[in-house]
Amino acid sequence: MLPEPFLVRMKQMLGEEYGAFLRSYEEPETFSLRINPLKAQSQELAGRTDFLEEAVDWEQDGFYYRPDARPGRHPYHEAGVYYIQEASAMAPAAALGARPGERILDLCAAPGGKSARIGADLKGEGLLVCNEIHPARARILSENVERMGISNALVLSHEPAYLARRFPEFFHRVLVDAPCSGEGMFRKSEQARREWSPEKVAGCARRQADILDQAAQTLRLGGRLVYSTCTFSREENEETVEAFLQRHREFELEKCVRLWPHKQRGEGHFLASLRKCAGALRGDFPLREMDVPGEKGLSEKECAAFLDFQEQYLSVCLKGTYVRFGDQLYLLPRCAPDLKGLKVLRPGLHLGTFKKERFEPAHALALFLKPQQARNRLDLSCGQAVHYLKGETLSAGGEKGWYLITVDGYSLGWGKLSGGIMKNHYPRGLRKTTDARLRQTSLC
Repeated sequence: MLPEPFLVRMKQMLGEEYGAFLRSYEEPETFSLRINPLKAQSQELAGRTDFLEEAVDWEQDGFYYRPDARPGRHPYHEAGVYYIQEASAMAPAAALGARPGERILDLCAAPGGKSARIGADLKGEGLLVCNEIHPARARILSENVERMGISNALVLSHEPAYLARRFPEFFHRVLVDAPCSGEGMFRKSEQARREWSPEKVAGCARRQADILDQAAQTLRLGGRLVYSTCTFSREENEETVEAFLQRHREFELEKCVRLWPHKQRGEGHFLASLRKCAGALRGDFPLREMDVPGEKGLSEKECAAFLDFQEQYLSVCLKGTYVRFGDQLYLLPRCAPDLKGLKVLRPGLHLGTFKKERFEPAHALALFLKPQQARNRLDLSCGQAVHYLKGETLSAGGEKGWYLITVDGYSLGWGKLSGGIMKNHYPRGLRKTTDARLRQTSLC
């Protein structure tokens, strides 16, 4: 049941459209996903599956899928071929318009759907800083960045005020998908309906104003700030933007968009695109190199171990700044800032682990690699991939050593072959333990 004060507000706001808005809650829920262009193309995936339906109007890689499908249980999901995301929520990252080579901040990034879209737009060039203040949600964000094969992302966990002080006028574009009262979640979430109140709306609006003020400080002149919510209240949307423009005369409104559940297939969303335009514009946002940590902490034997792995098993040279955190090796994104003092969950691409000066490749590296970039590959069908995802060993022929495991040509993880047995190196924490979760009959 929808909260009565919410209904009164919506009737006042929508007038003659109020009836259509209410009827939208009686219609079947829609389901959608966004194909990851770092991994697959839309036509290619449509030819391999039977569950994609019509395209999402405002997202070039977005598609609705059949209600009876379970794409989250498909091996393609584990390979990062797509991200399951509510259709309306795809709009803000598309409006941000990130371009390769830019520095982008996704300030309230968890669980990672919008970061995934931005990472795809950057195509591995430039820097994506994904931030989430809540540690548990930040870990989920980090896992999704890994699954989608994004190599040039830092995952941080900080208050917006700290990032404003640390990165003044640093980013070319900033996305603020702000915490809100969640009215757009009412159809799907009883908890959202139960926790809603006019007081919560007012409290969210105050918090959103503070977050926007901090975000503004991180944006370069000429840069774009996109503000979005999944709620309907003017207090959290138009009024928040109007008040921000009054406080920040250096910004101008480019566009303001509402997606309504009675007009489009989706739960509803609001977004406003703002340009920081006071003073001279800075052209096409040229990049400048930033300081990176000077001490990498790698011994000669460790360097040799990684270089030996790269030469023996990869057909691509992973160039850049290598940084060791404990026994873990990462490839830092180009133009990354000094990491000292930052709460970093993921400092770029996780390459692997040193084990007594022996190098073992990371799952993130497998998900980043294109199949042709690995010298040894074992391609599985969907049915075979189910067994791999459960942690089972596989029979295979070939030279011993590391193999990139793929499903229908999409990178999935690592295996190590010895004596005709492919030892499974899919991470234990990700393994599927029940047949029910991996039943792929209608999807493969």
